Amino acid sequence: QVQLVESGGGLVQAGGSLRLSCAASGSIFSFSATGWYRQVPGKQRELVTTITSTGSTNYGDSVKGRFTISRDNAKNTVYLQMNSLKPEDTAVYYCYARFYVNDYWGQGTQVTVSS
Repeated sequence: QVQLVESGGGLVQAGGSLRLSCAASGSIFSFSATGWYRQVPGKQRELVTTITSTGSTNYGDSVKGRFTISRDNAKNTVYLQMNSLKPEDTAVYYCYARFYVNDYWGQGTQVTVSS
């Protein structure tokens, strides 16, 4: 069973930065993909970014150039560096991992960007 625990969310002013962390219970090197999604009430969960086991990254159009995903295999942790935050980035951010054919999700962390 894979467990993912997010941290680092909070309140920040527009233009500011935050770094989210996702600590995994297992070796993230064994995950075919990890990443971040976000969701606001009444809307579908949307892709923020993913990174594969080979290091390939994919970003949602709305965050390209502002957000960066990285991982520390030794710490089994995935990070999301968010810069130039906008009020529309306000959402619950969920950590994601794919292990074999199963998808796993963290409990989510709230990010609120004030204007």
